[in-house]
This record gives sequence, structure tokens and C-alpha cells, in this order.
Amino acid sequence: CSLQAGLAVLLRAERLFHSSYHSQAVHIRPICRVSHWFAQLPCDGFTDASCLAVSWELRQTLTVVFDFFSSGQGKKDWSLFKMFSRTLTDTCPLASQSKVYVDISPKNKEKELLEVSPPPTSVHEAVVQGDRKTYAVYDLLSPSLFNTSRSLNVQLKWKRPQDSSEMPIPTLHAQRYVGGYGLQTGQICTLIYNTHPYRAFPVILLETVPWYLRLYVHTLTIITKGKENKPS
Repeated sequence: CSLQAGLAVLLRAERLFHSSYHSQAVHIRPICRVSHWFAQLPCDGFTDASCLAVSWELRQTLTVVFDFFSSGQGKKDWSLFKMFSRTLTDTCPLASQSKVYVDISPKNKEKELLEVSPPPTSVHEAVVQGDRKTYAVYDLLSPSLFNTSRSLNVQLKWKRPQDSSEMPIPTLHAQRYVGGYGLQTGQICTLIYNTHPYRAFPVILLETVPWYLRLYVHTLTIITKGKENKPS
């Protein structure tokens, strides 16, 4: 469907590239299609003796961060049209599923503080990193979704102003800065924080090095809680 129908109609370059952060990725992995156990399970490649036929799974992801809190006078309200300057009009006929998930998890068990419109087709609950999350689900394949309106513009509004100083901190977050200058004193520092009270998480770090910095692998140091850590 390209940019004619479905979720892809939101992907306007002038909006995505002017966001606070965007990242595109392509993931390819082998999937065991036929095995001795007749199960569809991921395999580690063609060396798996129990796998008789292998298929390749292609997954494309796009991650975009819009910062409307700082640009909108401290308001947390947002909508699809405000972010992408477009709304969803219909679904792609070739898609087997097409859904929009909106995180409506209450911060302090006060569900009446926020509301989403139009009403979602369903509500989904899941446990993410030990926290229970609630998502409003908009199924674009549902016939009733576009019956009341020709377009879908998901909006989230807060019923009363929120304290601007209490921004939620994610369990895992990171920041990076470039220090020094030249080939001798130039350096990239990446700080990764885990705010969970007791749980540890495995981290895969993918660094995009600026073109003006030359990286030397033998100078890599990883320090955790004041001690040097050897990565796997």
C-alpha cells in the first residue's frame, strides 16, 4: 500500500526528521519452518540438525520521539494529527493485522486523570519490566472503527493540569555526550541508568559514532558501580 493506506500514511519525512529522535531498523533472522518436531520455532541458523526447512523473517521498525511537553507550554496532550499532520483514513487491504496501542497506565492509580478519544475497540493489559501496563487498542481492521468517522485521530487529554516537575522516569534510560577534542582527548561517554529497585537487565548497546570521531576499540572501558566491567 506504500503511503496510500494503513499506518504508513503517517510517515511523512518532514515530520519524522524534525522530531527529537528517530531510528529505523531492519531485523532479519532464520525461522525453522519444518523440523523433526513439526514446530515453528526460531533456530540458530542452518546448523540446527532438527530443522528441515528454514524461512527468513524480516521485521522493520521505526522509533520516533516527539517532545510536545517542552514545545507545548508544559502540556502533555497529544494527537495523531498534532504529531504527523495526518490522520488514519483506512487500513491496508494486504495487512493481516493493523493496530494502534496507546499507553494509558495510571501513574498513581488515578485513571480519571486522562482520557483517550475516540473510545478504543479494546483494552489490553500486559506486564512490562515488572510493571503492569494498560493499553487502549485501536484495531484498524474493525468495521466499526471507521463507521462513525471517515478518519481516525487518536487523542489523549488530561482532565486537569499536571505537575510539570513530576515527569515519569523510565526504568531503563540513557544519555550520551561527546567530550574533549581531537584524536588524543576526544571521547564518547554513554551513561545507562537502571532505576528498578532490585532487578537487573541485559543491555545491548548500539552506538552511532559521529563522522568526525575516530574510534579505537582498545580504549573502550565499561565501568559499573565504580568497577570495570568486561562485556560479553
